[in-house]
Amino acid sequence: MSRVVRPANRPPRAGTTRSAPFWLSLSALTALAFFLAACAGPTPSPTAAPAKPTEAPKPAASPAASPAASPAASPAASPAASPAAAAPGQLSGTIKIVSSLPRTGSSKGQTDTIVNSIKMALDEANNRVGGASISYEDMDDATPARGAWDAGKEAENANKAVSDADVMVYIGTFNSGAAKVAIPILNRASLVMISPANTYPGLTKPGKGEANEPDVYYPTGRRNYSRVVPADDLQGAVGANWAKQLGATKVYVLDDTELYGHGIAVVFAETARQIGLNVVGGPEGIDPKASDYRALATKVRGVNPDLIYYGGITQNNAGKLAKDLRAVLGPSVKLMGPDGIYEQAFLDDAGDAADGMYITFGGVAPSKLAGKGGQWYQAYKAKFGGEPEAYAGYGYEAAKVALDAIQRAGRKDRGAIREAVFATKDYDGVLGKWSFDQNGDTTLTNMSGRQVKGGKFDDANAVTLSAQ
Repeated sequence: MSRVVRPANRPPRAGTTRSAPFWLSLSALTALAFFLAACAGPTPSPTAAPAKPTEAPKPAASPAASPAASPAASPAASPAASPAAAAPGQLSGTIKIVSSLPRTGSSKGQTDTIVNSIKMALDEANNRVGGASISYEDMDDATPARGAWDAGKEAENANKAVSDADVMVYIGTFNSGAAKVAIPILNRASLVMISPANTYPGLTKPGKGEANEPDVYYPTGRRNYSRVVPADDLQGAVGANWAKQLGATKVYVLDDTELYGHGIAVVFAETARQIGLNVVGGPEGIDPKASDYRALATKVRGVNPDLIYYGGITQNNAGKLAKDLRAVLGPSVKLMGPDGIYEQAFLDDAGDAADGMYITFGGVAPSKLAGKGGQWYQAYKAKFGGEPEAYAGYGYEAAKVALDAIQRAGRKDRGAIREAVFATKDYDGVLGKWSFDQNGDTTLTNMSGRQVKGGKFDDANAVTLSAQ
């Protein structure tokens, strides 16, 4: 994820020439004026970011050597340390960081731990970078009516952020479909996004999604979206390889029809065929609002798969689907799903039907993080009195990267901060050492898998997985 950039050059001050004869008195006054100006020092840069969505974009990032590679770009040695202070004259006033996540419905347990982690990162920095104070707003992109993210609500959040001149960083979204809504709105304002959880490849990677992706999301032609979690073109492939390792030969693929779920199901199915598995059904979309999936389960049983893969999220009735598949096919058929169901809410919904399921995750479980990640994990439990969910560490990393980029940008300017985020290179954080590539993707490729045992994710015995 390291796109190397340089701050935009300031235009030179226009000079003036005179063709009239020199007058002594005028010359004296001019000399005095220059003397006073020199004593006053340089004119400070404006601190207010443009609020209009049509803000002129900054020059495109260059893939050449980056200021992020300098010592100033490196994060502090401890995950609890604040970024190095910028000169107070360069950073002042209030800089706002906002997040847009589903805070209503069954995702709340997951996003509570993400928000906790964002606040933890800001607290460790004493809510300051240089001479600027950092404020944070936790925005909800879900509605009570849906109990999940909503496109209209996400658009409302993005427009609100754009219109607030203090907002410099947008942490989000949680759902890839929501990112599809927010990215173009924020892109026109050069407002950077850092997602702790989106994994749909088409948001960033050419040739990995629909024909017009990802360019359709970037109307200015310049990238403003980044993510600290690996994309599903890796996780879907990892799942298929793991299925083969587990002894599966015939697989049936289901998905929830959303951007994330269908996307990862397609990658799983394509990889399964490439490695010699027989895909006997799907990818086939389910009705997320169905009250019963027994007819579907009976259809699946008719082709006798030994593993069923579900691409989707908990909020699209994954728990009920698992119950009906188990009821009709019995315990011998393996069930597998991605990180969209790697949360307590799924275990609560699926009950005993979840036992024995295989779950992949595009990263490492919080309890398995090492080094700075292990320090953060222990600090989180001590501070909040509970276990962080899967994406909590990624929320913390997103906030720390935001603070580091603000410090390196050195001024309250959306374009400069966007460029600094994309210039992140060799960042040594709680997830390990990584960079952003030119697309805004992380260079991390860590993947893991675990089973559900006794109503819990058995992260203690999680395995490291590879897409190869």
